Amino acid sequence: MRRPGAAVLSFVVAGAVWEAFARSGVFSSALTPSLVDIAATLGRLVLSGRIFLHIGYTLWRILIGLGLACLVGIPIGMLMGRFRFVERFVLPLVSVLSPIPSLAWVPVFILWFGLGDAAAMALVFYAATFPVILNTWTGVRSVNRLWLRAARAMGADGRVLFVKVVLPGALPLVIAGFRQAFARSWIAVVGGEMIAATTWGLGFVIFDAKEFLNTDVMLGTLFVIGVLGLGFERLIFQTLERRSVGRWGMVRTAGS
Repeated sequence: MRRPGAAVLSFVVAGAVWEAFARSGVFSSALTPSLVDIAATLGRLVLSGRIFLHIGYTLWRILIGLGLACLVGIPIGMLMGRFRFVERFVLPLVSVLSPIPSLAWVPVFILWFGLGDAAAMALVFYAATFPVILNTWTGVRSVNRLWLRAARAMGADGRVLFVKVVLPGALPLVIAGFRQAFARSWIAVVGGEMIAATTWGLGFVIFDAKEFLNTDVMLGTLFVIGVLGLGFERLIFQTLERRSVGRWGMVRTAGS
């Protein structure tokens, strides 16, 4: 009962701070709409049904790009953690490419893939791959060596050692990599939709609203993105963590 109450309280405090700022007169009401105006705009977007199409297009781009990043990043990270020569080969490339912002690639990806889904998915793939690789690599390297020696002493071969010891031991950091990759995917897809997408996606809604000074639409869309992120965190990542490493006793909830 404490956790829902704390969550509600945090939203109430944030809403009160925004409402006080919006009514302070520092900016025009057209630039800082009140919560009532934002809620009314959200209601119109929901009733029109178009917001759900924009959400669908954005999530489609994120899930495809993130899925490809996991398919590529997890095996690479596993190989880096298991074989020193793979680590020496891949790590310099990752160290050079990962600091480059995904949005810096937008002009290049537009030239390569054109406007639309392909460029946006490529941006998500680029943004999400490196957190998955680095966290998987770190997770494999951080597996307790005592577990490995104990498993070998009990006759575990390479495949059993990987499936029963290495993979479960690395999973907490792999899940952390998923979280980071998902957050970076949102940055990439929204920026990509503002520039490289056509007329669908939450990033396009924000960019289009800016052209007409519809700040309430922009803030309402940002709120939708935040709610989607919260939903994925609670329904996907926390569920995955609770049913795997949490049940194995490998993570501990703060305050427990």
